Amino acid sequence: MFHKIFSGEGSSKKGPKSIPVTLSTRIRLARNLKEFPFPGRAETSQKRAVLSKCMEAMSGLKGLNESMSVEVDDLTELDRQILVEKHLISPELSQVEEGSGIVLSEDRNCCIMINEEDHLRIQVLRPGLDFGSVWKRVDELDTGIDSAVSYAFDGDLGFLTACPTNLGTGMRASVMMHLPGLVMSKNMDKVINAVNQLGIAVRGLFGEGSDANGSIFQISNQQTLGESEGAIIERLDNTLQNIVRQENFAREKLLQDDRFRLVDKISRAVGNLKTCYLIQSSEAMDHLSLIRLAADFKMIPEKYRALADRMFIEVQPGHVQLAAGRQVDPADRDHLRAELLRKEFVRAPLINPGGAS
Repeated sequence: MFHKIFSGEGSSKKGPKSIPVTLSTRIRLARNLKEFPFPGRAETSQKRAVLSKCMEAMSGLKGLNESMSVEVDDLTELDRQILVEKHLISPELSQVEEGSGIVLSEDRNCCIMINEEDHLRIQVLRPGLDFGSVWKRVDELDTGIDSAVSYAFDGDLGFLTACPTNLGTGMRASVMMHLPGLVMSKNMDKVINAVNQLGIAVRGLFGEGSDANGSIFQISNQQTLGESEGAIIERLDNTLQNIVRQENFAREKLLQDDRFRLVDKISRAVGNLKTCYLIQSSEAMDHLSLIRLAADFKMIPEKYRALADRMFIEVQPGHVQLAAGRQVDPADRDHLRAELLRKEFVRAPLINPGGAS
């Protein structure tokens, strides 16, 4: 189903404008229906009742015109993997067997998960750093759904959620950031410790417990109780702007202190992507990270930043199988991934060492 919809997307659809450091912005709202127990405590019949009620509430909702609705247990394993890799659903939802569903907007920027940890997880994802438009859209969707169902809400605690850490606004705002300067200068741990003190969480590419392959980090608020949505977003945005400044400083220092070692690393990454015959996704991510950095430094044309952003997703296991049109074992995936990368980077130019001067 979904793998057929997404097939050929990368080559046929022009991607959004790519910018340095910040890859994407997401806001997710956790909501529950007051007349039903949380999914983890509900019977299958109750989960199916929630699924039906939520699907009906979203039918014809403004902002979800031409959307797609599907039950998770109707999806193939590959469908689920692709949706996780695109950050449209959580790994947890992909493992649910019965009574859960997905509503995906036509532009694929919005995916509503039904019966994951909470009855509803309403999320909007957009490229770049764009809290304003992301919040506007998710708030409109939330208001529309609220008019059709009764949310579980307490006057003192706010929105009631399955996990106490989501109480209050039920909001998680997050940004995906590319931070190779802080990683290579060995300052990333200091940054993580500092922002943790501010109630900000730092995770890997696919959230909690995942690795930060390609120097990509997901940075989000932890506190949802006692602050308004606007205050949470403002505090997170201020922290992110500070991280951007630190990342840019780290990059400039790398250039000043050891330019040719950095240029050598980038050049080797280009060479590997142009000539590899077997490559794992983690190694590919690290090479693509250096390509993105080179584009930021103007050592390589800017279009290669957008290419790197697209390939961060397309080198993932599910997407390699999507491109192949079939399920593929891990060894063959490494070969197909290499073939895909060679095709995309065969015309990549030599690195210009003085690009950032």
